[in-house]
Amino acid sequence: MALARRLQLLLLAARLLLAPRRDVTVRGPNEPLPVVHIPRALQRRQEERQSRQRSLPRPVLVRPGPLLISARRPELNQPARLMLSPWEPAPLASRGWRNRCAHGDHFSIERAQHEAPALRNLSPKGSFTNLGLELRVLSALQEAAPEVVRPTTVQSSTIPPLLRGRHILCAAETGSGKTLGYMLPLLQRLLGQPSLDPCRIPAPRGLVLVPSRELAEQVRAVAQPLASSLGLQVRELGGGHGMSRIRLQLSKQPPADILVATPGALWKALKTQLISLEQLAFLVLDEADTLLDESFLELVDYILEGSHIAEGPADLKDPFNPKAQLVLVGATFPEGVGQLLSKVASLDSLTTVTSDKLHCIMPHVRQTFMRLKGTEKVTGLVQILKQHDRAYRTGPAGTVLVFCNCSSTVNWLGYILDDHKIQHLRLQGQMPASMRAGIFQFFQKGSRDILLCTDIASRGLDSTQVELVINYDFPLTLQDYIHRAGSVGWVWSEVPGTVVSFVTHPWDVSLVQKIELAARRRRSLPGLGSSSVREPLHQQTLLQQAYI
Repeated sequence: MALARRLQLLLLAARLLLAPRRDVTVRGPNEPLPVVHIPRALQRRQEERQSRQRSLPRPVLVRPGPLLISARRPELNQPARLMLSPWEPAPLASRGWRNRCAHGDHFSIERAQHEAPALRNLSPKGSFTNLGLELRVLSALQEAAPEVVRPTTVQSSTIPPLLRGRHILCAAETGSGKTLGYMLPLLQRLLGQPSLDPCRIPAPRGLVLVPSRELAEQVRAVAQPLASSLGLQVRELGGGHGMSRIRLQLSKQPPADILVATPGALWKALKTQLISLEQLAFLVLDEADTLLDESFLELVDYILEGSHIAEGPADLKDPFNPKAQLVLVGATFPEGVGQLLSKVASLDSLTTVTSDKLHCIMPHVRQTFMRLKGTEKVTGLVQILKQHDRAYRTGPAGTVLVFCNCSSTVNWLGYILDDHKIQHLRLQGQMPASMRAGIFQFFQKGSRDILLCTDIASRGLDSTQVELVINYDFPLTLQDYIHRAGSVGWVWSEVPGTVVSFVTHPWDVSLVQKIELAARRRRSLPGLGSSSVREPLHQQTLLQQAYI
C-alpha cells in the first residue's frame, strides 16, 4: 500500500512538471486583461458591509451657543444666532413626517428669553400715574392688586388713548395685561359720568362681552374689588341656566354699573326686555376674535346694533345723551372686524394697538412636537403626567392643561386617567352649567393640578400657575394653537412655560411645518393677519419701540 501511494505521488508531480505554464503576463497593449470571477455570495456580503458603513451617522459639526431648534437628528439643529435669509431654504425637522417611518421623531423650539415680551425693556420709572389715571382709581388698584406696580407695554399703549375717548382695537399676546388695560379706563369713565334717572329695567353703563361663562367669572373677579373701592357695582350674566336664572341675576339690587355677560344670555335678556342698553357708555368685546366667529357673530351683531356707539370722542362729552366707547381686545387679530365696525362706527375713530410679537411663536415658552401613532398617545400622556407628578412632589411645580378637540375625547381620556389613579378635573362645553360652575376656579386654587379640557379653557382664562400645556389632540387651526400656547408664560408667572404637542394626522403635519418654518425664519405665523382695518403707524411704533 505504501509503495502504491508513493507511485501515485510521483506520477502527479511528473504531470505538474510536464504541464504547460499559463502565461499571465500581458505581452502587448492590445491583449485583454485576465478576468477574475468573484463568487456571488461573497460579492453580496461585500456590498452589505459597504452599505452599513455608509449608513453610519457621520460626525456633525455643532456650532457653539444656544439653539433655536433642537431636533432628534443633530444635523437639523439651528443655532439661535443663525439668521436665515428670505431666499435661503430652511431644513425642516418635520419635512418627512407624513411618512409612517417618521413615528418617534421629535423636535423643539427652544426658549430665546426667560421673561414675557410684555415685560421686556420696561422703563423702571414707568408707572400708572404717568398714564393719566385719577388718584382714586390708582388707590383702588393699589388696594385690590398691590403686586401690580408697573404697567405692561400693552397697558402703557392702551390706557392713554382710551382716556382720550378713542375706540380701540388691541391685539396682543395672551397674558400681556389686556384686562386691566381696558378695565381701569372703564372705571374712570363711569366715575366722571353722572348717573341718570333709573330706568324701569336694569341699564348698565359699562358692558364687557365675553365668549364663555368661565371668562365672565374671571373678569368679574378682576373688576369686583376695583369697583367696590369706587362705589360701583359689578354683576355677571352667564348662560346655560334658563330664563329664571337670568331674571334672578338682573333683579339683584343695587343695579349693576358694569355688566359682564356672555352673548347668548345677553341676547335673551334683550329679546325679553329684561335689560336696556340706552345708558351704555363703555362696551368691551373681550376675546374679540372668538366673538366675531360664525358661532357668535349673529348675536354680537344684534347687540352692537342695539348699542349707541359714538362716532368719535366728541360724542362722549354729552353726559345726558350717553354714547358708548368701543373696545375690542384679543390674542389674534380678528378677521372681518372692519366690515362689522363699519356698521356701527367710523373706522377713522379706531386706534389699533398691536404688538410686534402678534401671531409669533412666543420666545419665552419651550414648544416640543412629537410624531406619534394614534395608539401611542395615551401611553405618552400618562408617562408625561406621571413624570410631572414626581417633579411636583419633590419640588415646586405648576399645573398642567391637557387640550382635546372634542368633548367626547375629554370624557374618554378622563376614564383612562381614573384607571391610572391620576387625579384631575374635566372642563368641556357639553357639561351642564351646574357642573361647569367653578371648575376652573378649583383648578386655579390648586385643588387639582391637571385639567382635561377643550378650547373653552384657552380663551383668556387666567392660567398664571400653568407650567405645562399638552396638546393631546393637535389644534385644527393656527389660531387655536396660539391661544393654547398662550395659556403658559403669562406676565408675572413664576413657573417656566412648556408646550408639548402630539402630532398624529397628515393635516397636523401641515400645521406643524408652518409653525416650524415661522420659527426658523423668525416671522409671524401665516394666514392670521387681517387687512380689513387700517393700522395707524404712530400707534404701531409705540409698541415696537418698547420691544427694542
